[in-house]
Amino acid sequence: MVQSAVLGFPRIGGKREVKKATEAYWADKISVEELQKVAKETRLARWTAIKDAGVDVIPSGDFTLYDHVLDFSNTFNVIPAKYAQADISALDRYFAMGRGRQRGEVDLPAQEMQKWFDSNYHYLKGEVSSNTDFKLINTKPVDEFVEAKEAGIVTRPVLLGPITYLLIGKTGRDETNASFQPIDVLDKLTPVFGELLKKLEAAGATEVQIDEPGLVLDAADKLSEQFTRTYEALAKAAPGLKITLATYFGRLEKNVEYVAKLPIHALHIDLDRAPAQLDSVVAAIKPTKLSLSLGLISGRNIWKNDLAASLKTAESVIESLGAERVVVATSSSLLHTPVTLASETKLKPEVADWFSFATEKCAEVATLAKAITSPAEAKEALEKNAVSIKARRDFEKNSDSAVRDRLAAVTPADYKRASPFPERLAAQKKVHDLPTFPTTTIGSFPQTKEIRVARAKLGKGELTTAEYETFIENEIKSVVEFQEKVGLDILVHGEPERNDMVQYFGERLAGFAFTENAWVQSYGSRYVRPPIIVSDVSRPEPMTVRWSSYAQSLSKKPVKGMLTGPVTILNWSFPRADVSKEVQSRQLALALRDEVVDLEKAGIFAIQVDEPAIREGLPLRSVDWDAYLTWAVESFRLSTAGVKDSTQTHSHFCYSDFNSIFTHIIALDADVISIEASKSDLKLLSVFQEFNYPNSIGPGVYDIHSPRVPSQEELEQKIAAFLGALPDQKDIFVNPDCGLKTRGWPEVETSLKNLVNAAKWAREKYADRA
Repeated sequence: MVQSAVLGFPRIGGKREVKKATEAYWADKISVEELQKVAKETRLARWTAIKDAGVDVIPSGDFTLYDHVLDFSNTFNVIPAKYAQADISALDRYFAMGRGRQRGEVDLPAQEMQKWFDSNYHYLKGEVSSNTDFKLINTKPVDEFVEAKEAGIVTRPVLLGPITYLLIGKTGRDETNASFQPIDVLDKLTPVFGELLKKLEAAGATEVQIDEPGLVLDAADKLSEQFTRTYEALAKAAPGLKITLATYFGRLEKNVEYVAKLPIHALHIDLDRAPAQLDSVVAAIKPTKLSLSLGLISGRNIWKNDLAASLKTAESVIESLGAERVVVATSSSLLHTPVTLASETKLKPEVADWFSFATEKCAEVATLAKAITSPAEAKEALEKNAVSIKARRDFEKNSDSAVRDRLAAVTPADYKRASPFPERLAAQKKVHDLPTFPTTTIGSFPQTKEIRVARAKLGKGELTTAEYETFIENEIKSVVEFQEKVGLDILVHGEPERNDMVQYFGERLAGFAFTENAWVQSYGSRYVRPPIIVSDVSRPEPMTVRWSSYAQSLSKKPVKGMLTGPVTILNWSFPRADVSKEVQSRQLALALRDEVVDLEKAGIFAIQVDEPAIREGLPLRSVDWDAYLTWAVESFRLSTAGVKDSTQTHSHFCYSDFNSIFTHIIALDADVISIEASKSDLKLLSVFQEFNYPNSIGPGVYDIHSPRVPSQEELEQKIAAFLGALPDQKDIFVNPDCGLKTRGWPEVETSLKNLVNAAKWAREKYADRA
């Protein structure tokens, strides 16, 4: 009998209950008991939804109040001393590691965040050193397994694998050995991980899912001995537990040769992101006793699965391995998808029929398994699915010939600025001669309750368009006046009219569809509603010119026009499946190019086209990098190259390791790039020096994802460290790590005053850098 399995499920709650409860707890509005009650109710609702869909293998342990990688650190005592020594509860320490804490005598920054492989989900990097004392300090996975069992639901516990955890971690600040790598302490972590498996076995678990997505990275190619040694030890630690080793987001390549020899029960592979690996994987495990879990239902997109095609794939594997060795499953955890399509009431029925969210994907998995084991019972569902797939395919045959023709007519000259950077810089100084270490922000200012209420009233018809626009003008005026009062050098309009940096543009571009409640977790309690690209993309009319122009009319200082870049809009949307990402990105670039040119015509001196997702979209295997980076860089250049030398182009990147792709960062040719730098060490900046970065740079001096306020002295130290790491760089901007949308006004005001004063200090201290 072929079983169905789900690797993980959204942990936000059907109505964002977890977000509301955690934020209420942080604000001291509810107790820890009330928070945990919401968490427990959400876990039960998740398990019940999966069970009711007919899925055989239900995950537990994948729920989190903040981040599953942080959960691993918290379970295995990977807790830096500054957090461990703080006089706060275990839960508050956990949240402090995720988002920082600044209360009373406790002043803790958040740990470093990074993107989870090539997704838009952020995880907290574990800080590991040779002195890390691995030990079990909680039994969260066991507790949640027991909780489900007591509710009458048998689950398969999900654990992040020890090798992947170390591969994506960072060296702790207390490490004295310069050559140390986190993977060096694998043999210390393994027995403690084994203790957790023993506890799961003792609690009645018969199988466990261990996620090792690190196996699809190049780094895993040299880890055959580590994987063999580790999994032999884990198999001995809990011999009664059947281990399903889960890989996803990419292909195993030659690593399957040693993975097939591991003492595990089953191997899971992602056939959504890497379908071409199937034959080699089947060939590698056929001589073994391993079962194969087929990731056929996408955990990363929202398109309805073509069940007939998936069934054909599953049957081909069954023919080779036998039905008893095959499981059909989601390609990865469903945390990257919205909870349920049932929450959408405004989508046209014919459009809604294209989609499948997490709950619906569970039903797809169950239907696929049923179609194999009991074809007659699945006949109606398969026929209905076939009708839906045909309707979508028929729609996909439509295209906007004007968009296609314009893209085909693009020439090499369209990707280049008129002059090299030194000439552009000279032209820009004639327009605005900025001071040394000019100060600015990344774009957004706090989205207050009043702003959200006004936007909601507009949507409900309780405010007229004219009334709402007057409200927005007043917000912009207030933000501009604030920035002038604080003393920033390049201002922004604050983006009060924008709901989200991608959604806002998608709503103003042709080719997108939108949802009401399709929330997806980005990090912690930060959720987003990705737009959906459904057809060719174009810009019917200007999107931002009015508000940027209005802001500029209020000040003699330059006001940046703020746009989201083509690659980021693409990566932070659910893209089309019928055309390549390259085509979609270039179409977006042309639409944005029109906006950039119109901003320049309206008198905007500085135009920022943010690309925080350009590194995130990098393929996981380096052999695939060049193709992606070529069209990603060209998309950015296509969107920005249409302006005069005297117009200053900016871009922003966050949570990115640039070392391996730095030549492509240079090739973007933005006049100024700002980067996240406050939580990462100076290695991020040293690469700018190593490659002699030719243009201007704005290293972020404080972390906006944490509510803590940095002191002026702290910011002075950051600037001094950055200047030391960039001794040859003259054009350095001073700015926060990212936009201020999620922060409150009191902390923003104090932080920016400290930032401006720190920049003034730097101008005096480093006058020779002018």
